[in-house]
Amino acid sequence: MITYLLTGPLLLVVLAWLMPSLSKPTLPFGVRVPARHAGDPVIVEQRRAYRWWVGGAGGSLVVAGGVLTLLFNNPLAGVLVVIAVFAVIVPSFAHARSTIRAVKQHEHWYSGLRQTVAVDTSLRTRPEPFPWLWAVPAIALLVTTVVVGVVRYPTMPETLALHYDALGQPDRVVAKSITSAFGLVIVQTILTAGILLLAFLSSRFRADLDPANPAASARQHRGFVRGMAKATLILVACLNLSLLFTAWQIWSGAHSFSAAPVLVPVLVGLVVVLGFAIRTGQQGSRLPVTEDEHTDAVERDDDRYWRGLGQFYVNSDDPAIFVPKRFGVGWTINMANPRSIVVLVAIVATAVAVPLLLR
Repeated sequence: MITYLLTGPLLLVVLAWLMPSLSKPTLPFGVRVPARHAGDPVIVEQRRAYRWWVGGAGGSLVVAGGVLTLLFNNPLAGVLVVIAVFAVIVPSFAHARSTIRAVKQHEHWYSGLRQTVAVDTSLRTRPEPFPWLWAVPAIALLVTTVVVGVVRYPTMPETLALHYDALGQPDRVVAKSITSAFGLVIVQTILTAGILLLAFLSSRFRADLDPANPAASARQHRGFVRGMAKATLILVACLNLSLLFTAWQIWSGAHSFSAAPVLVPVLVGLVVVLGFAIRTGQQGSRLPVTEDEHTDAVERDDDRYWRGLGQFYVNSDDPAIFVPKRFGVGWTINMANPRSIVVLVAIVATAVAVPLLLR
């Protein structure tokens, strides 16, 4: 169970360490730079320093958290480790970002360059076909969980353990009911439907194309969308398998919680997604490029639209709801678009509802 509690902090450290490699070369730490400055010494140095701090200090905190959890048998130790890791990651990221921005402005990296935006309208008119067959395992596992729950319900123990302590011992037991028995199934259904919907819509989200070579950049984006949809569906299947194992332990009245069958599928799914992301980079930026054309244009310096260390996009002139992230892989919301408020409320409502269903 200690491993279960520390998996989150450990994954956080690993993801934070990998993020500079996943981002586009022209977006180091969320700062837009011309392609000719992507390998500037200041960027190389800040990437090295950031990884040293995240890997060294963050890894040490995870080890310390394991010791504390073992000594005090308190799940709160895992939460404190997450907070401490964030306290290392955020300042390291902020320092690297501010240093690169300062050099960029001082040396006038964009002076005399033709800044422009490239758009591929075919992403809306001819989007990538969604690989629905890859969704079959996830849906089949969801149906299996429902069927197993219905069959097992009459013979389930009269009390069900819905929470376990750091050593895997039940510390919250409730009377058997439809709600307590199938709360996890409802969560599984919400997660499956939500992730499938976002994976489907992502093929239609706006691409961040390179105006110097827009056609090749569009092909990179399409390759990324195709592969990421499949990797995401594999992750959903792994999550559903993990939730099936979790539900089985609860329904069988296990006196102790076995974390291994729950964690292994999730880790496999994350490895698939991370492996794909590392190979392709954000929006497919690491995929091979064919030089169909090469103009003298560069991506627009749009740092002013990205607030909060470059994590929040705020542009009222942009009709897009979802835009590619500046740091990492995936998409984020345009906070200045009124329609984004509806999406944000739905996401927050889901995040609040899921824990309540497990109470």
